[in-house]
Amino acid sequence: MVKNKTYIRKKIVTVFFVCFVIFLILMGRLVYLMVFQSGYYMEQAKELHERERSIKAARGRILDANGTVIADNKTVCTISVIHNQVKEPDRIVEVLCKELELSEEYVRKRVEKYSSIERIKSNVDKEKGDAIRAYNLDGVKVDEDYKRYYPYGELASKALGFTGGDNQGIIGLEVKYEEYLKGQEGTILTVTDARGVEISEAGEERVEPVAGNDLYVSLDINIQSYATQLAKQVMETKQAERVSIIVMNPQNGEIMAMVDVPEFDLNNPYELPEGIDTEGLSQDKKQELLNQMWRNGCISDTYEPGSTFKIITAAAGLEGGAVTVEDRFSCPGYIMVEDRRIRCHKTTGHGSQNFMEATMNSCNPVFITVGLRLGVENYYHYFKQFGLMEKTGVDLPGEAGTIMHKMEDMKAVELATVSFGQSFQISPLQLATTAASIVNGGNRVTPHFGIASADRSQTKIEKFSYSVKEQIVSEETSETMRMILEQVVENGTGKNGYVEGARVGGKTATSQTLPRGSGRYIASFVGFAPADDPQVLALAVIHNPQGVYYGGQVAAPVVRQLFENILPYLEKMDYN
Repeated sequence: MVKNKTYIRKKIVTVFFVCFVIFLILMGRLVYLMVFQSGYYMEQAKELHERERSIKAARGRILDANGTVIADNKTVCTISVIHNQVKEPDRIVEVLCKELELSEEYVRKRVEKYSSIERIKSNVDKEKGDAIRAYNLDGVKVDEDYKRYYPYGELASKALGFTGGDNQGIIGLEVKYEEYLKGQEGTILTVTDARGVEISEAGEERVEPVAGNDLYVSLDINIQSYATQLAKQVMETKQAERVSIIVMNPQNGEIMAMVDVPEFDLNNPYELPEGIDTEGLSQDKKQELLNQMWRNGCISDTYEPGSTFKIITAAAGLEGGAVTVEDRFSCPGYIMVEDRRIRCHKTTGHGSQNFMEATMNSCNPVFITVGLRLGVENYYHYFKQFGLMEKTGVDLPGEAGTIMHKMEDMKAVELATVSFGQSFQISPLQLATTAASIVNGGNRVTPHFGIASADRSQTKIEKFSYSVKEQIVSEETSETMRMILEQVVENGTGKNGYVEGARVGGKTATSQTLPRGSGRYIASFVGFAPADDPQVLALAVIHNPQGVYYGGQVAAPVVRQLFENILPYLEKMDYN
């Protein structure tokens, strides 16, 4: 009996001790939570009663070489509904259907959806947003944000690019410089009760957005406008499929204009061109057509350059000692390379001529001879030295690389055809950049638009720099090339590029669109001025012109008209 009592007493003491320890642990935990973790749980409780809405940041503007704004922002509104705060759902559906021109089914589905916040429509004009706000409907939120706006519509559309519904860059400069332009979003915090209804006395807490930085570019809207006008004219008169024009400063690679018509309206970038039947079009097919419409042929497409590429062969030949200006050649109208007869564009031949005259005549057999003198290994060496095996590094997305024979696969016939611009492909920008680098003194420049980024107050400015590969050819070779190409315009195939009162150098080309025999041609002309000290270079590429299709008769006049208009302008603006 005594043993039982002792056992029971010990049992009670043990239970009491265990309970006491548990009590101490619980008290310690309670003290820890209430004292040491109070801040954390207060924050958690606060978050449960806070509702957050984002405020878009104003995207940085894009300004041209003269400080003209070419990409701006327009104040718009986002209309949303908070389910727990809605008191008159039918009234809200009625108002939003009327003001936003939406179907009742669409609006009611979102008004009645049980969610913290439901977006009805974004990018609503501010006037319309103000009208909806004036109804003072419980549960309807009208938040102001920004939509990209392009004052010049389709001008430079494929270079500038555009933004999506979230104000994020999609193509062009808009996406390439996204990190500078995008800014930081802000937030609106409102306090709610347990039912999710806003407590009006608590007010709103705002974290203001930070606007993106402005982007200053080399594109000149005046030069772009005139180049676009010329491209449209030649496209209409020659019924061409597409016309590309690039205007750049050959000394530093700054791009003054980049045209690739037809272009598209930047303020309505998802609207397909007239004449395309969109009824029954699958989403994939529509997207394919949009991608095609947005594609910048100046950088993303490649083509056989034809005789404009003789600039590269001539520079390599002069630099490598394979030819001199005084070397004489005889052209009977063709040349035999192994077992293949390759004819000159003048089938009766040019007869006896020196190298300068051969360039003025754009004689294929002479340039084939120069290429063969260099040999595959040397030619390939200069091809690489001139930067043709690498992308230009332009500050736009989607640049295509050169499509070229592998050196081990390049035999005499391949070398012969490459020498006068056939059997390989490069982009228009690659050709313009390489030609610019040969005539500017021999320095390979990086083509670009971006000049600097700065905030609105101009207190934080970042200037961009670009690589230059010096002396891809000697200054002597560069000077000789400028002299030869000036004679091409003065007295040769490029005479339609001549500008009264100005010294212009250049080279014409007429190449076939693959497959050969299709009857489709590409006419082009690359020109620069002044010929002794180039400050501007332009390339015009015209795809499948109807009727007369020769580069000297179709493309050279385009560059001539361009220079007639912009050379006095550039002199006045003191572009250097």
